Order: sequence, then structure tokens, then C-alpha cells
Amino acid sequence: MKKPELLLPAGSLDRLKTAFMYGADAVYCGLPSVSLRAKSTFSMADLKEGILYAHEKGKKVYLTMNLFTHNADLPRLSECVQMLKLLKPDGVIVADPGVFSYIGQMCPNLPRHISTQANVCSSLTVQYWQSQGASLCVLGREVSLTEMREIRKLCPDVKLETFIHGAMCVSYSGRCLLSNFMTGRSANKGNCAHSCRWKYKVYLEEEQRPGQFFELEEDAKGTYIMNSRDLCLMPRLNELLDLGIDSFKVEGRNKSEYYVAITARAYRKAIDDYFENPDIWDSRIYLSELDTLQNRGYTLGFLDGNAGPESHNYEISASSGSWRYAGLVQNKTKDSLIFEIKHKIQKGDVIEFLSPFQFEPIVWRLQEFYDTRNGSLLETVSSGHLKQAVRIPMPEELLEKLPVLSVARKKII
Repeated sequence: MKKPELLLPAGSLDRLKTAFMYGADAVYCGLPSVSLRAKSTFSMADLKEGILYAHEKGKKVYLTMNLFTHNADLPRLSECVQMLKLLKPDGVIVADPGVFSYIGQMCPNLPRHISTQANVCSSLTVQYWQSQGASLCVLGREVSLTEMREIRKLCPDVKLETFIHGAMCVSYSGRCLLSNFMTGRSANKGNCAHSCRWKYKVYLEEEQRPGQFFELEEDAKGTYIMNSRDLCLMPRLNELLDLGIDSFKVEGRNKSEYYVAITARAYRKAIDDYFENPDIWDSRIYLSELDTLQNRGYTLGFLDGNAGPESHNYEISASSGSWRYAGLVQNKTKDSLIFEIKHKIQKGDVIEFLSPFQFEPIVWRLQEFYDTRNGSLLETVSSGHLKQAVRIPMPEELLEKLPVLSVARKKII
């Protein structure tokens, strides 16, 4: 068996570098104009730097152009194709057949990947896109393990990609108009308001009592009838590895460096350990790491067929968890970390620093830390609205294990 590519989201240049540092083989990113990345912070300069950085490390970058175009989008399409020629990414992710054809004409040597937005759910559809020149198809989240096995058998000569982790959409992989209807924010343009996560009240009108509405509710919290749990296929990752899927994809284009780091290191370790010794592989080791992410509860999604009621969280839509993103290493001196605060810390807190060189966290109790602006000793500090950094003295042997952009977490009691 060949190891699958581990593909992480990168919503910024720092997240791109974080993903590679913690084990990703490739990232996907894009500009807002013709992709589902309305909140992307990438500039042309960032993309150019990111692609050069990736290629120096033998990694790959795929650019997303998976918007379903309207006529108003077409002038920008030509501009973006010129951008592709300049940047030289390793592939482009598309959904619209017109965009697919246009890129093929203008950039014939650029690999074209079919986005999950295209809802590829059968071998027939994979074969169609392959015949049109696609080098890879991202299978829809709605494809079961049995169907994946069949597709792999019937389509041996085209690369297949599947999602293994991330948020789930109540609609067909993002093809939802609920946000557009309720807020004017289009999910097809990467600006979804996540209306499916909102609290709804449902009323019943009895036929013989027109105009009299009786409220239906599960409890005092309301009814979160469309709120899916988050996808996590780690419990069955070994079965996916046995199928020979070419690329494992993590969702999360708007997520933090912490999310990128945790998912990359957990799935990197899981994949490598399975290939080293599948007989002793145990998903619980890696699941405990993924549990340190805030999440809505995990589900296997459609892996065993149609998702049942257990795939939804009817209680509450907010993410929950007992760990928080404490911060990241912004810089280093010969005896200290310059640590950018992402969550309130105070003297005596226990922080877990996550080294890209080892799976076990570096546990550190904060006895002293200093304001980087004036050098004063601090007792407590919050991130606030501005970037706040502190200096944390640390032994040299630990500093060597924590390069710039290393992340840290804090347990909330």
C-alpha cells in the first residue's frame, strides 16, 4: 500500500506553514474571488511565498476555484487563470464544468481536481470526470465505505480523495441556499452564516383550529434540528487506509492554527503508525488528541450508509470542549519563548506545548512570564482585541523542540 496524501486547509500563510510543520503533505487554499474562501486572508504575495515555501520542502499546494459561476464572475476568471500561470500551484480544485473546461484550455498542463461541491458519489461520475481530463475526484461526504470500495475497484487509474475530519453541512456538501435566503450571505461564495446551527422553534397548526399555533420543543433550549455533529473518521481510519484512497482531506478553511496543528499531527501520527505496524494500531490514541479541539461532538457521517439521528446534536449548536488554544510561539531568544496569547493565562497555569518533533506534549507550569513591551513581570494576561505577546523563560533543550509557530493549549477546569 501507498501512504495517502494528508491534505490540510490553509486560510492564511501562517496556517499553511503550521500545517506543513505538523505533518501535512499538502494544503489547499485560495483567493476569495472565485473560490469558497470569502474569509481567506491570502494575498497574491502570500500565495506566491506559500507555494515557494511548500516546494522547497517537497510539499504541495492546491488552489481552490470551486465557485459555481454567474456571468458577473467571468471577468475575474480570466484574471485568476493568469494568476495560476504565475503562481504554478500543484493543482486547482474546481466544481463548475465551464471553469473546468476553461482552465483545461488555458492551462493544459495544470492538474485539475474535482471539488466536493460537484457531488461525486458514484463510479460513473468519477469515470465521466476522468474522461474529461480530471486527475483527481474528491468524493462527496455522502459516499459510504462500501461505495468507496466499489469506486476504487472500478476506477483504478484516477486519484480519489475523501474527507476524514471537519464540519458537516446539513445540505449536499455546501449546496445550501438557507444562508442566502435568511441573511443574503451565499454559501456558494464561502460566506455561509451557518443558519443550520441556529436555534429554531417549530409550531403545529391543527386542521380544525386554523390560526392557533402550538409550539413544539424538545426542551427549554429550543430545537437544533439541522445541527450536524462534526465528521471524524479516525475510529475507522484503518479501513480507509486499506482501500487505497489517494488523499485524506481535513475540512476547516476558516479554522485557527491550533485546529490545523492538532488535526495534522493526529492524523499524521495515525497514518504513520498504521503503516509501521497495523496489528497494534489503536484509534483511541489519536482520538484523545482530537478531543482537545472544540467540537460539536463527532460522527462517522455517511461511512456506514445513511446517517442516523446520532449524527446530529439536538441539544446545542455551539462547539464545546475542555481545552482552549492558549497561543503560539511568535519568536525565540536564547533563553525564552516569545509567546502570542490566544486565551487568558495566569501564573500557575499548566500549558501543553505541542512540538512538531514529538507526539507527547511538553507540559510546562507558568511560574513567570513578562510583558514584551516593557519587560514587567505579569500575573495574568488576556489576548484582548490586539495581539499580546509575553516572554516565557525556558530551558534550551525545550526551546529546541519548539520552533516558531508551535502551538500550545490550556485545559479549562
